Amino acid sequence: MVETVLLVGIVASIFVGFNIGGSSTGITWGPSVGAGIVTKTTAAAVMTFFVFLGGWTVGRNVMDTLSEGIVTIDLTLTAGVAVLFFIGLGILVANIFGVPVPTSMTTVGAIAGLGLATDTLNYETVAWIISWWIVTPIVGFWAGGIIGRYIYPWVNRRVQIETSDGPLLAFDRSGAVPTPTLGPNTTRVELATTALVLVIGCYMAFSAGASNVPNAAAPLVGGVDGLDVDAAIVVATLAIGLGGFTIARRTMESVGGELSDIPLLAALFVMVTASTITTLLSWAGIPISLVMATVMTIVGIGWGRATRPITVREAVTREPEIEEREIELGAIVAEEKEGEEAPPIGEEEPEEVLRGEDLFNPRAVIKYVSMWIIGPSMSTILAYGFFLLLPGIA
Repeated sequence: MVETVLLVGIVASIFVGFNIGGSSTGITWGPSVGAGIVTKTTAAAVMTFFVFLGGWTVGRNVMDTLSEGIVTIDLTLTAGVAVLFFIGLGILVANIFGVPVPTSMTTVGAIAGLGLATDTLNYETVAWIISWWIVTPIVGFWAGGIIGRYIYPWVNRRVQIETSDGPLLAFDRSGAVPTPTLGPNTTRVELATTALVLVIGCYMAFSAGASNVPNAAAPLVGGVDGLDVDAAIVVATLAIGLGGFTIARRTMESVGGELSDIPLLAALFVMVTASTITTLLSWAGIPISLVMATVMTIVGIGWGRATRPITVREAVTREPEIEEREIELGAIVAEEKEGEEAPPIGEEEPEEVLRGEDLFNPRAVIKYVSMWIIGPSMSTILAYGFFLLLPGIA
């Protein structure tokens, strides 16, 4: 009986990890694949390695919170399997609505539902986690706003990320030992920027592993019948990797619909900011969604880029003559031409820069935020009802 439950749990963990791999690989490597810097297969392979590294190191802190901090009892194997079912259900609902799935939030909701039903919920820990769910979007938005308003236009004028035809590197075989050299059309700037893109992609994959591996692994850890932590991490990593090699191929083409609409340089700013927020919170043991930090950083950069035509003083005082000035949302989509100076803060942008209103779409933002509320709430309610009817399983 125990072996059967464990097998079902492993299958459920693989299902959860498989779907996580499909979404997180696309968000992480979509910009690089779209720019022709890496292939989809290479992206999936590198993703798998760094997901494992993130889950094996920083992710253990999140696993401790999920398996021991949210409820005051150890999760039994049977309860863990049930929790995985509700996590998978939350992923399914988010996919139906076409919204990036907040897996960490859904996981916490399912475990919290168990705690409510069995009167073992650690309210202090849950309040601490939820407070960071509120703070994180604000931090991501304002970090993105500062980047979009002050940093991105300056960097954009000086950094051009381009890819040339032919291989990036070649081998000089004129000597006794072949030595690597630049490809026939490769410049040193292209080599440096390509290396930077790859490093940032690896960093985001590490962050994805730190936040997402625990979601698929933690419910299997607990009690005498469950897997040990190391084995659970390996199972979750392999499942995420499988998703990266299969269903993520389509996701990498679309990159969730948001990142595909902005330049690669802007996408790199988003990746670094969101990964840093997620990694730091994961290191602190807080289950947080990489998707949440990513989406709100995108929104923040678009907003910051679009509000350059007015100064902070004008935005605060809302002087009458400023009311009529048109502020187009999503201006980050357009880039200044090479050598062209971006207008100073407070001056109107050229018409071609004020395009791309689809990036900052209030309806889309409401849709995402709604799912961040509905997903965890649904998993909490369903888990609460399930464990209330079958308290012996916990």
